[in-house]
Amino acid sequence: MRRTPPLIAGGGPAGSAVAIALAMAGERPVIHERQRETGDAICGGFLSWRTLASLERLGVAVPGHAVDHVRVFAGEMTASAPLPGGAIGVSRRVLDRLMLLRAEAAGAGVERGVTVKAWDGAPMFLATGKHELRGLMRPKAAGDPTLGLRLRLPPHPSLARLIGGAIELHLFDRGYVGLVAQEDGSANLCLAVRKSRLAEADGNPATLLRQIGNGPLGERLAQADWSQPIDAIASVPYGWRATTTQAGVWRLGDQAACIPSLAGEGMGIAVASGIAAADFWTRGMDAEPFQRAFARRTSRPVGIAKLLWQAAENPRFAALGVRSIGVMPSLAALAAKVTRIGD
Repeated sequence: MRRTPPLIAGGGPAGSAVAIALAMAGERPVIHERQRETGDAICGGFLSWRTLASLERLGVAVPGHAVDHVRVFAGEMTASAPLPGGAIGVSRRVLDRLMLLRAEAAGAGVERGVTVKAWDGAPMFLATGKHELRGLMRPKAAGDPTLGLRLRLPPHPSLARLIGGAIELHLFDRGYVGLVAQEDGSANLCLAVRKSRLAEADGNPATLLRQIGNGPLGERLAQADWSQPIDAIASVPYGWRATTTQAGVWRLGDQAACIPSLAGEGMGIAVASGIAAADFWTRGMDAEPFQRAFARRTSRPVGIAKLLWQAAENPRFAALGVRSIGVMPSLAALAAKVTRIGD
């Protein structure tokens, strides 16, 4: 084992996962988390069967809303298909809090209200999610960049009836909406949209949601509290993977691979990267071989998810895809399987 306590920048699922795994191996890592109180992050909220199994190995039990099928909408068409395994919807506030508590119980240190602004050359696990660190920034998205938006829909009986045990994808020109119910009866609405499409709605996310909120999506938005802020993050580099890294910098989660959110595997990549990095560290290996190995591991799920995302943004291909799922629901199950990160 190494004498210097591992430093982890970020206390989200990736940072907590590597902290738990390191502590279980006898290390004493320290997490630097910029938020003093656990908030509700803009991304995440869906945990697949594989992610739940990984969390179980870390000793983390997560309560959530049971999800067993996917429902896809494109225009006036809809199709539904069972998922290959049981999943849950859970708020990041609950998930992050439980994982940080488990990290502390395992022996990791957690320092809150501490922001890592730049890398000083010492070994560091970079788990800052979509937030960039000076000197270690990911490449900017080229062309018409994608923005991520999030709106929390408050609990309501009609919302629970409409969504049920599904994770929903509402496809539209140059974007899509993901929707899943969570542990408290609320629903997490995440929207990925090209900058050009948002500009057509005067750059206003609420205006865009009202424009595309016809039919099924409009029914779900009927109970939205429009006085609440819509969280946003710009220029998400979907499809990017870190194939290399600087010596001593272990890139985790979205800093290792940014899978399009329609795949629902962002949390899976976060947890898997943390576990894998801890394994490399405890075997005395450096960051570069870890990064190359993890890039290979994420190549298929990220690549396939990128193709599906690009097709979903085109109304013609989106309609064809929904029609195909309606005829052969097994296609949706296959897509769900091949976009999971393997062991």
